[in-house]
Amino acid sequence: MAMFTVQIRLTGKQIKLIDKLVEEGVYPNRSEAIRDSVRKLINDHR
Repeated sequence: MAMFTVQIRLTGKQIKLIDKLVEEGVYPNRSEAIRDSVRKLINDHR
C-alpha cells in the first residue's frame, strides 16, 4: 500500500500524550500512533 505524507498541527499536550504512548511501548513511533487513530476513526464511522 502506498504511503503519503500529510502535514497536521497538534497541540503540545497532544504530542506529549502521543510520546508517552510511544515511551510505554504501545506504539513504535508517533506516525504509527496517529495512523492507528485514523484507522479507528474511519472504522467507527462506517
